Amino acid sequence: MTNSRLTQFQTLQTGLPTRLPPDLRIYAVGDIHGRADLLDKLARRIEEERASAPSAMLTIFLGDYIDRGLQSSTVVDWLSRGDFPTPFLALRGNHEEIFMRFLEDASVLESWRRFGGIETLHSYGVEVSSIMRGKGYEEARRALSARLPDAHRRFIQETPLTASYGDYFFCHAGAKPGVPLDAQRAEDLLWIREEFLSFRGAWEKMIVHGHTPVSEPDILPNRINVDTGAFATSILTALVLETDSRRMLFAGHV
Repeated sequence: MTNSRLTQFQTLQTGLPTRLPPDLRIYAVGDIHGRADLLDKLARRIEEERASAPSAMLTIFLGDYIDRGLQSSTVVDWLSRGDFPTPFLALRGNHEEIFMRFLEDASVLESWRRFGGIETLHSYGVEVSSIMRGKGYEEARRALSARLPDAHRRFIQETPLTASYGDYFFCHAGAKPGVPLDAQRAEDLLWIREEFLSFRGAWEKMIVHGHTPVSEPDILPNRINVDTGAFATSILTALVLETDSRRMLFAGHV
């Protein structure tokens, strides 16, 4: 593990100058994937910083609160109650999109169960033994719908796709090159990978995203990826932005 991963705070330098409005600090948090323990640690780190913060603080979660981790329902419950040291905005990830599709169409589980859906269903008390054998999808859909608190359903349904502050654009997966940021399709904002990741051209704003796990935050002149694979690595990462400065805040086993 490199020295940068062993450091809780790290000043960052990237390409074009980028700024936030004065008196605003933003924490942009990577994919949580059912790791409520890491979310708790990050919340404590952010709480410790309140004394030195400017007048306004905002946390932007970049999506994927559920799946893979066994505490998925706990993460959603926490966020749906607004229980966090700062005001926050929770963006939608592709895993939340699949979750909502499953509530309407049981056949979605054939793909969802292969990338973390079983853990989410289990966290809501849904019997998963049949699902693991490729059966009982409709029964699981009905069980989840019956057990899902209304506040959880509203929280997931109301997640926006993007946010923009100052010279930064926030989304889950990325954006399609050649398309203005305000004209991006939901499909690309939630799912895009290689076409976006390999693009080295300029955008209207610096894009901050998650979706594709990296061993360390990926810091390029046109984008910053803060998904450090919390489920597998036990490291949840937040990019901290204030005026023209950037740094990383790590929570977990660094």
